[in-house]
Amino acid sequence: MDAAPTPPVTLVIFGATGDLTRRLLVPAIINLTRSRLVGEDLQILGIGIEPGDDEFLRGRLDQFLSHLSGEEPRVKDEAWESLRRRISYTSGDFTKDDIFVEIGKRLGPNANAAFYLAVPPSFFGTIVEKLAAHGLTDESDGVFRRVAIEKPFGTDLASAQALNAQILAQVEESQVYRLDHFLGKETVQNLMTARFANMMIESLWNNRYIDHVQITATEIVDVGSRGKFYDATGALRDMVPNHLFQLLAMIAMEPPNSFDAEAIRNEKSKVLKALRIYTPEEAKTHGVRGAYGAGPLNGTELPAYRDTKDVSPDSRTETFVALKLYADTWRWAGVPFYLRTGKALTARDTEIVITFQPVPFAQFRETEVNSRLPPNRLVIQVQPDEGMSMEISIKSPGLSVDTVPVSLDFRYADKFDIAKTTGYESLLYDLFIGDQTLFQRADGIEAGWAAVQPFLDIWAGDQSVPDAYAPGSMGPACADELIQRDRREWHELGVLLHRNGK
Repeated sequence: MDAAPTPPVTLVIFGATGDLTRRLLVPAIINLTRSRLVGEDLQILGIGIEPGDDEFLRGRLDQFLSHLSGEEPRVKDEAWESLRRRISYTSGDFTKDDIFVEIGKRLGPNANAAFYLAVPPSFFGTIVEKLAAHGLTDESDGVFRRVAIEKPFGTDLASAQALNAQILAQVEESQVYRLDHFLGKETVQNLMTARFANMMIESLWNNRYIDHVQITATEIVDVGSRGKFYDATGALRDMVPNHLFQLLAMIAMEPPNSFDAEAIRNEKSKVLKALRIYTPEEAKTHGVRGAYGAGPLNGTELPAYRDTKDVSPDSRTETFVALKLYADTWRWAGVPFYLRTGKALTARDTEIVITFQPVPFAQFRETEVNSRLPPNRLVIQVQPDEGMSMEISIKSPGLSVDTVPVSLDFRYADKFDIAKTTGYESLLYDLFIGDQTLFQRADGIEAGWAAVQPFLDIWAGDQSVPDAYAPGSMGPACADELIQRDRREWHELGVLLHRNGK
């Protein structure tokens, strides 16, 4: 069934001159326009600090879009030309009343509006309070007014709770759309379909058949010019309670009683609330961290993290983290979830690896086979090159019965045209139609922070520095030790990508 076009709406982007708007939001809206999922009744009102008029913002976007590689300049594209006429701009201080008075005039009393906060987190609460104070979040006349908030949502449990309280004092939970762009990935959205539409998968999706789960999100790039932000954040805060926990929740959730947004979010929140909260001693043995040292990366000599611009020379911030977690539910009792994420590693690779229990006894008459066959694995590749791979054992050709591992691979790009999407198309579309399925709820956010808080606490009091690892490696040795204690191994980074010629 084809998706219906969105209703009339004005997208108000706070931070309209920033990188997120240029690289992701506007290209995603162009794609929605091409697909006729948004029409002439979509307006964009950009809000920024820089002085300028409507043509100022349009020109900035012209300049960026014209340099997109791989196709004709988008400034000549019919969809962009149509959208361009409906982009306006106003400048002002996000903390002052003037800008919100102007937004009210531009919108009028009966316009649907989605306010997108593509701004630093320090502005989140203030902007929502100002919107509410000026009546811009009022839905009493039958219009909708929604607020989309980019991560990071808090820096620990206490700050997340405070931010939720500040925002929900002004608007209803139904109006708040907390984004995690990982959830816009086609493969992530397909997780529920793969599980709940295929009995051969769902029937095995429990602790009787699954040995352990690995969730990985690694990058080949270093911190680069983001030293100031990253030194105050680190790998754990940046990736685990949002990206990785959302993937974990979709893997571990129970089947919802419907595909209604609240039913799905209820099940995801149950998983996050079931994550075991470690004692300080348990946290010490179930989490490790590292920071990259100096060395060659991508053909250039990379300075050590501590020597990066805007990073403290005595920094104790991690650029790599690995955790072993448990979801204490009936389905997942005893199944460890191993999570890892980091920068300056050997591959850009976001994947979920489901390792199944080994066969209990491998017996083949009059043949010589290994007594222990390699386990079956389901590898779900989230990015890049989205797809899935099932690793099984078969008989090799010949008269003897020798087993060999093979992979059954599926790549989205081989079957569907998804190459030109940014991952924000589905998120923006759902924001406009009011579907909160792919967005995080307050209780889920807080449950995620509660699960990582023990690690934050012990590392805050630990005067030692994170373990060093070489750029271009798979991470520090302590990460291998974490999983090898359980007689398991990390799935090699980028294996599926290499197999597909990436």
